[in-house]
Amino acid sequence: MEESDIEEASQALIEAANDRDPMVQEQVRKSMLTLGKRKPDRVLPIFQNYLLKHPKLPVAHRVAVLQTIELILLSRIDEIGCLRVKSIVSLASDEMTRSKEVVPDWQQAASNILVAVGNKHMGDIMEEMLSKFQPGVLPHFFVVQTLARLAHSNVYGMVPFLSAILTTMLPMLGMAKQDNMKWVFSFALSRFSESIVEYLANLDKAPDPTVSKATFSGEIYAAYDILFCNWLQSRESKVRLTVTEALGAMTLLMARDKLEEQLPKLIPALLNLYKKTPDHYIISKSLCQVLDAAASTDGRLLRALADSLLLTLHQQVSLPVDYNSPGTVKNHNEILRCFSILADTFPDRLVIFVLQRLENGGERNRVGSLAVLRHLVNTSSSIMDTKKGLIVTSLRLPLLDTSNKVKKKVVQVISAIAHHGYLELEGGDMLLRFMMLHCALPDACHQGRSLSDQEEVTNEALRNICEKTLHLLATTVGRMEDVLWPALLRYLTPVQYADATVPLCSSLVLLGNRKRVTGDPGYIVDFTKQDSLPSPYSIMVRLWVNASYPFRSRGRGAPSLRLLAILAPSIQPSLEELWTTEVPLLLNLLEESTVDTLNRRTWEQSLLKLLSKTLVAVMDAGWCCRLVSEMSLYLPTYNGSLDEKSFLYKCMGVTLQRCCDSGVVKEQLRIILATACHSEAIEREGVAKGIGLCASNHLDDTLAKLDDFARSDAFRKASGILGLLKDKNDGDVEKMKSTLILSYGYIALHAPEDKVLGRIDSQILRNISKHFSTKVLGMKVETKDLTLKISLLQSVGLIAQAIGACVRRQNYLFARKQELVGGLMDIIKAEPADVLVTSVRHLAMTACASLVNLDPALTETETCGVLQTCLNSVLGLPPLEVVDRGEEDESLDLQQRQGLYAETFSALEDLLGRLLSRNLTPDGLQSIFKHLEVWMGSELDHGRERAVRTATLVLDSYLHNLAVRQKTTTFHNIGALLGRLVPRCTDRCSAVSWAAGEGLRILLRIQLRYEGFPPEHRDAAVDNLPTLYEGLRNPDPAALCQTCSHLAEAFSRRLTPQQVGPLILVLTEGLRDPQPSCCLVSGVFLNTLLMHRGGRLQDLVPEIMGALHLGLQAISEDQVKTAVAHSILTLASQHLQVVIDTLISYPLPYDSSTCDMWMALGGHSALAGHIVETFTERLVAMVPYTEKRDPALRMGATKVATVQPLAVTCALREIMMNGQIEAAVTEQFPRLFVALLVRMGSSVGVQLPKDICTGATRPEKRPSGKVLGAFDVCGMALEAMQILLVRAQLDEVLKTLDLQEGWAKMKEPQQFIDGIALLANAMATHAGPRLPAIIQHLYPTLTSIYECQRTTATAFLSELLNHRVATEMMMTDSLMKSMIARLADPCGAVRMLAIRGLGNIATGSPEKVIKYAMELLAALSSGMEESDDPSKRIALEAMSGLSKVLLHLNKNAVRMLLVYILMKIKPFLESEYDTVRCAAVLLLGNLSKFGSGEPVFRDQIHNVLMSLLLHLSDPSPDVVKACKLTLQECVPLLGSKLIATMFQNHLYEDRNLHYGEFINDLMKYIIQDFPGMLNFYHTTILQFFKSTWTQVRASAAMFTGFLLGNLPREFYPHMNIGNIINGLIQLLGDPDPTVRAKAAEAMGHFRHFHPASGSGSLKELDVSA
Repeated sequence: MEESDIEEASQALIEAANDRDPMVQEQVRKSMLTLGKRKPDRVLPIFQNYLLKHPKLPVAHRVAVLQTIELILLSRIDEIGCLRVKSIVSLASDEMTRSKEVVPDWQQAASNILVAVGNKHMGDIMEEMLSKFQPGVLPHFFVVQTLARLAHSNVYGMVPFLSAILTTMLPMLGMAKQDNMKWVFSFALSRFSESIVEYLANLDKAPDPTVSKATFSGEIYAAYDILFCNWLQSRESKVRLTVTEALGAMTLLMARDKLEEQLPKLIPALLNLYKKTPDHYIISKSLCQVLDAAASTDGRLLRALADSLLLTLHQQVSLPVDYNSPGTVKNHNEILRCFSILADTFPDRLVIFVLQRLENGGERNRVGSLAVLRHLVNTSSSIMDTKKGLIVTSLRLPLLDTSNKVKKKVVQVISAIAHHGYLELEGGDMLLRFMMLHCALPDACHQGRSLSDQEEVTNEALRNICEKTLHLLATTVGRMEDVLWPALLRYLTPVQYADATVPLCSSLVLLGNRKRVTGDPGYIVDFTKQDSLPSPYSIMVRLWVNASYPFRSRGRGAPSLRLLAILAPSIQPSLEELWTTEVPLLLNLLEESTVDTLNRRTWEQSLLKLLSKTLVAVMDAGWCCRLVSEMSLYLPTYNGSLDEKSFLYKCMGVTLQRCCDSGVVKEQLRIILATACHSEAIEREGVAKGIGLCASNHLDDTLAKLDDFARSDAFRKASGILGLLKDKNDGDVEKMKSTLILSYGYIALHAPEDKVLGRIDSQILRNISKHFSTKVLGMKVETKDLTLKISLLQSVGLIAQAIGACVRRQNYLFARKQELVGGLMDIIKAEPADVLVTSVRHLAMTACASLVNLDPALTETETCGVLQTCLNSVLGLPPLEVVDRGEEDESLDLQQRQGLYAETFSALEDLLGRLLSRNLTPDGLQSIFKHLEVWMGSELDHGRERAVRTATLVLDSYLHNLAVRQKTTTFHNIGALLGRLVPRCTDRCSAVSWAAGEGLRILLRIQLRYEGFPPEHRDAAVDNLPTLYEGLRNPDPAALCQTCSHLAEAFSRRLTPQQVGPLILVLTEGLRDPQPSCCLVSGVFLNTLLMHRGGRLQDLVPEIMGALHLGLQAISEDQVKTAVAHSILTLASQHLQVVIDTLISYPLPYDSSTCDMWMALGGHSALAGHIVETFTERLVAMVPYTEKRDPALRMGATKVATVQPLAVTCALREIMMNGQIEAAVTEQFPRLFVALLVRMGSSVGVQLPKDICTGATRPEKRPSGKVLGAFDVCGMALEAMQILLVRAQLDEVLKTLDLQEGWAKMKEPQQFIDGIALLANAMATHAGPRLPAIIQHLYPTLTSIYECQRTTATAFLSELLNHRVATEMMMTDSLMKSMIARLADPCGAVRMLAIRGLGNIATGSPEKVIKYAMELLAALSSGMEESDDPSKRIALEAMSGLSKVLLHLNKNAVRMLLVYILMKIKPFLESEYDTVRCAAVLLLGNLSKFGSGEPVFRDQIHNVLMSLLLHLSDPSPDVVKACKLTLQECVPLLGSKLIATMFQNHLYEDRNLHYGEFINDLMKYIIQDFPGMLNFYHTTILQFFKSTWTQVRASAAMFTGFLLGNLPREFYPHMNIGNIINGLIQLLGDPDPTVRAKAAEAMGHFRHFHPASGSGSLKELDVSA
């Protein structure tokens, strides 16, 4: 490559370096860098010259070139000669200083070059820089900046020059007037000072160890004086900051006397800068350096400035720290370093100052003071030890601060001072109390506001810090053990520390365990000697209540129980063994549970049981009395947590059981009733349960105390009519009455059985009635208060339970039973029917269920009333998902509604079971079903589900409690019960269907019991019912009907004639069920029953036919229609002709009823055959469509279908839906297949007549295939063909077409031919023996007057030639003749299909190819010359056919046409159509076997080799694959074993090719094996620079690059390098960025840069990478 070529290429790359596309820019720069790295001494001058010749180049462009030069220098600096380095330094210096104005990007790039060279050639750089850094002349901005950067990057090389530089620079400082020059001089002085300090700190590594601080101190001070006196006052903040940074670094080099002289002025100046500059880090860094330097001087200077220093530093340390901004964090750390330096100078003054600011400052000042205090405690402990007491005392005021930020800092200080013994001093308990108080912080509500302050400390974060700190103190600070134990116990009982239970108990457990293990005598706490500690009773109460809700307050239950076990010997020595055994069991239960899985009732009972055992273990009556007194004292502390207070009431009840002192019992009951909050339901229940537990051992005292309370002033103050007229919110008395009523219920439940019955009427019920109703002016007025009503219901239920438990051992007649039941029903009736927001229903039904079992029994009327009231009230409730429309304060969330619904339905089921048990007879069962039947047929899913599920539960209860005493007893109403459940077996609601099936099984089991079989008897038919029920869920209608029939047979065999009658009557009603599936099962059951047990309906056929026909029109489900249509078929068999005459005249499209009737007709095989034959003849003879010209269409006409053949097609479709027509279809299959095939061809693109609705839809009943959608002409023909294939048992044909989407293709005019080919392919594969008859019937269609019919026939027949079946059936010759005849058809599509068929002979009948070789080659070759072939479809088929035919011919047969075919192929290699290119490439490969030894063929391969290689990157994957195969076939003929082997190893059909690497390696072999073709190849490649395809142009560029990159020197003179470079330069301007990038990459592969100086043999060629 000549110098001019290199210059041209490099210049082109340089010009492209500023490309608009970033990807191209990157690649261009890579190529420039690659060229530069290979031959830096050649390329760098080109870059230099380009910059010199183009002084007005855009800045971005110049920057790109300069950056490339920098990168070359960084990697090849050692290979570049000194002269070149000097020229580059001169160029960079000139570029940097050419413009007097500052142009940052341009001049910075030039400066970077100088810095890069300076790492190796500091002398040359300094020579150039010092030439532009002359005394008396203000230097360029970037000259000074470059010197500063050189000092930073090469300390040891730069410091020896600094003395001279500083000497020269000092006069310049006074000349600098502009801010940017002041900035750069300050920047330089800062870097110079830093490099000198680093040099002095590492003198052992320095080249000149004699250098000292004194060497520079004079110049540094002189510069300092200018910066401080003049520049520090600059208005520009950047200048001030840079000057400040320089001053800090320079003070480290100043002489001591000068430093002492300047400190009184410098420090105030720096402090003053904080007010002027927002960026404080640089100031703080400089100040820290100044203080560090001042620390080595007399401390009096700093002490004199102490006030201003401390004030300013404290303001800085108090600033918020943004941890997302590194600058603020660095500033904070530098300020703390300043405080550390000052602490060594005047510690007392510093501490006093910090503590004063801590006491008197606001939030920010306190946060800063605490940060400093913490830092000093951790870093200057020796200084701070003497001030411990003062520090602890000074923390009192910050403890009262309300800011969480301050509190967080306080906790951090506490953590720091705890490690140094501060908390052991007086006042340490105050700090500990502060931390415990904040361990109990509640979560703050942040909803609706955002935490804008990044330092904002939430309650959660503060609490978390306190908890971690407490744990840290208890576990890692050994000296804190005696401080914390047992002092932490004092925080257990106060309410304000309640939420700190978990960390508090956990720490106490850790401390207690440690003391117990070590045998520390302080483990057992003597509460009598610890006045500050709470009593052991209060601790026990608090921990016990904590355990009642173990997952509250972040899981306090387990820590509270563990602490109880630890404190057992301290609370009561006798409890240690019990609690050590029992507490772990409770802890295991907690570990296995979660807040959702823990059974509250079981857990509470476990705690109460353990409390009872504890009281027994103590065996001290006085201890029990003191404990219960302590409990009563703690009741008010739980007013904020009523569920815990309720548990405490129960604990008091258990404790009072063990109290022997009657006075104590009465007093505690009085306290409970007097102090309780009766308006809260949970507290009322706790009070009532506690009183009930107490009554188990103190019944008389308890009843007496309740009477006393009822007569107290609390009741009398709101009595009388004025009390009743008060507002409903003033219902305190009603709430107290509720408590009393509920208490009486629990008293009855827990009282001794031998005493309770005598008190029920005389005291308990009398008092309940008195409290529930009030007499006003002599009239009894019942309250409407909900609370009172709920308490009454609960109490009645509890009393009934108590009576029920007692009467098991003694007879008792409850006289007030009917009265109570009636009252309960009135309460239920008063509830709103459409909402469930209270527990009134389930409590009332639960109480009623408990009363039902008591004597005397309810009358039939009363029972009916109970059933009707309860069922209507519950079954009619809205679904659970429907939100209650109650008042706002009554609305419930989903979880609450779920629980309420579950309780209500459970109560209803329990009530029904108890009612049934009182009348366990068929009539009793029927009485319940009578009320359920209405709901079982409800239109509401939830109503049916509830009713059927309830019915099944009732039946199951009946079965399990049934005892048949007489064999003559019959289950007379089983038929009516079955009839209600049968339709529900297929209910759309799965829960309903399952419950109905289970109900049927239970009914048959009951029937067996009435037949005399014992309960354990197993009947096979009944036991198999669940298996049959599974069939009811089968979506297949046939399976469903069969299952229903089997079920009906099973029921029919089991029922007596008297039981069948009611069943049939009820099933008739089931036909009108709103659900079609239920209608279907009713119909099948009805038909089966009539078949086996009836049959006298012959006279009613006309009426039944009419009724079923109307039913068909009303039913929308196909399964139900099929069931009814089966009956129509049976009745219509005697009137078939009339039905057909009526159906054929029905309008199109047929409605569902008509379709069902047509399908039914297919069941008559004899008549079906006659209908099929007639319809086939009509299809062939009728005109398929008419053409109507539309003025809106400029070309062609619209095809409109004729009605008669369309109706016949529809009828054929429907009649063939019946599977019994197979015999008739098989007999006439060839004619019918051809008729429908031609009908399909005549229907594509044909429109419906205007009098037929095009958008109408029809029921799809195809047995296979995809749904085609709305009614249309072609779709109907396709569906008829699909059904025909099914009836002809050609399911494989249908399946194949479904998988290949053949039906969809046949429906589209553009793909219809492909669809027909798929149909022919499937027929040839799966229906070969049927084809001869089909072909004979199809031949006449080839000459049809309709072009669409000729096309259809030719497409079908041409595809048959592709299969072996044509030869096996001896059809090849006749088919070939018909194809040759079609070559003259006026229709291009027919000619194309004929060419395809001739090519298919090579596949279907290869042995015929040689026989007809000349005819086939001539016909196929002529197809490549078709002039009327705009889309090249005929040429494509011709080339594809030739490829197939050539496989079966020898060389002699092809020789005459070989050159002709080769000449015809080449133009198609660059065709715009992918398929045509692919076919041409494959044909070329197939011709390769005839080219061996043919020079002409080898020359043609050379002609197209570059094209094939470039098309390996073709956008079409098929073309790429074809090129791989063809190259593997053709290249061996060229004679290169290396290339042939390479192609075999790399051109895999199914693998991706790394094109760049492949072409790079290939070019080495091409250069070696075909040197004579190189000029031709590269000329050919240049033609592809203008290719249509982007990928090919890009590949051509790559090809060129690899060619020149691997080309030896001696070949360059024979190559037209100029054309190549010109072509690549043109590609650099290509509109596609990928092409431009590849062109640039190609230029990066150039290897040689001068013409060959000698020659060599091919064996010595350099082909290395």
